[in-house]
Amino acid sequence: MKESKDKVQRVKPGEAELTEKLVTVNRVAKVVKGGRRFSFSAIVVVGDGKGVVGHGLGKAGEATNAITKGIDDAKKNLVKVPIIKGTVPHPIVHKYGSAKIIIKPAAPGTGILAGGAMRAVLESAGIKDVLGKSTGSSNPHNVVKATVEALSLMRDAQTIAKVRGIPLSKVFKGS
Repeated sequence: MKESKDKVQRVKPGEAELTEKLVTVNRVAKVVKGGRRFSFSAIVVVGDGKGVVGHGLGKAGEATNAITKGIDDAKKNLVKVPIIKGTVPHPIVHKYGSAKIIIKPAAPGTGILAGGAMRAVLESAGIKDVLGKSTGSSNPHNVVKATVEALSLMRDAQTIAKVRGIPLSKVFKGS
């Protein structure tokens, strides 16, 4: 697993025009001597809609401050995602913690058939047609991380041909 993270194509935040999507805001309570002290944690996904996506977590005493911190954190974790004709290049099954996700390419006009946290990541990345399924844990933290990791592990045919040092026509079995 360690070697695959080294191959992830990182992106600098200044290079792209990013939009933010709030996945969830969670109010947490700490019991102190005088009662409960509330704080907020926010999971945010940012993307440029052209194949760049990132996720972040922000924690603060106010919800707006937590969201702002989450956006700043997400901008530090941007990755490049291959998109071919508005969909993903190939199916992938990925697991993070106890959250398991399945992402499959779809025909044009299908839309994003995925729910919750996975939908926010796919929309931010700029994927238009995709089939997604989340099984196991529905914890938004793990679902978002699993989706971003799965997208970053995807490779298109041109990348595979370049890595193997063969022409693009030799990548496919029928050729």
